[in-house]
Amino acid sequence: MSMRWVDSHCHLDAPEFDLDRSAVIQKAQAQGVVGCVMPAVQAKDFLPLQKLAQEFQQAYALGIHPLYVPQAQEQDLAFLEQCLESALSLAASGQRHDARLVALGEIGLDFFVPALCEPAMRDKQEFFYHAQLKMAQKFKLPVILHVRKSADELLKGLRRHAVQGGIAHAFNGSFQQAHTFIEMGFALGFGGALTFERALQLRRLATELPLSALVLETDAPDIPPHWIYKTQSERQSNLFNVSQARNEPAELPRIGAVLASLRNVTDSVIASSTFVNTQRVLPQLQFFKT
Repeated sequence: MSMRWVDSHCHLDAPEFDLDRSAVIQKAQAQGVVGCVMPAVQAKDFLPLQKLAQEFQQAYALGIHPLYVPQAQEQDLAFLEQCLESALSLAASGQRHDARLVALGEIGLDFFVPALCEPAMRDKQEFFYHAQLKMAQKFKLPVILHVRKSADELLKGLRRHAVQGGIAHAFNGSFQQAHTFIEMGFALGFGGALTFERALQLRRLATELPLSALVLETDAPDIPPHWIYKTQSERQSNLFNVSQARNEPAELPRIGAVLASLRNVTDSVIASSTFVNTQRVLPQLQFFKT
């Protein structure tokens, strides 16, 4: 059987895909990427993302991303709860109303961006993070976490509000932090950053952590692998098409091949292992089997 891959984190609703979204998905499918998990980042995107997931038969998550917390309001949390409740309600058939909802996310904390580290904004980030963890508890949903210079604070929140695991997206913390996330039922997401030879610590993590703890992601259109990365000056020039600079889910198998090389295993081992791992931490993804 041919290899099957799942992109555990991909923003297909981003405007970078507005002109050719269907072709991007078809290209990924041709490379063996059988599905993508699309996390929301802000309340105004919830309903369009749900519609897109249905139209293109992809999985999705709903949540408020820490980078969008500055403009978020408490009423956005009420709307999130309303959308989750609607998606998780039972239809007349006894099945979930929307089986494509697989997690609450993308949520978390970002202490890399200076403006988000100001005391008031840090407090607001933590308020939204804890409120959404409580929601994940209520609805028994795994969470997709944004982790950027915030692993210890995220773990503190998870100790206070135990959730059903999930994915620590774009993980680049310490081995101790990694093992703590794993003990709490999380898989760790690795993507394009792994392909850069200078990413020594990240490559050590991806090589030495248990394979059962790893999932693959693109974060498309962001975090491009080295073969499509453009410098800031190149991105600002008109020497190339914008679509050539964006990341896409079709790049996932090649990213997986880099991981296979680092771990000295075959591509098929990485494909099957990360596929199973993603379904384990996001159990609703079982529909990708059909």
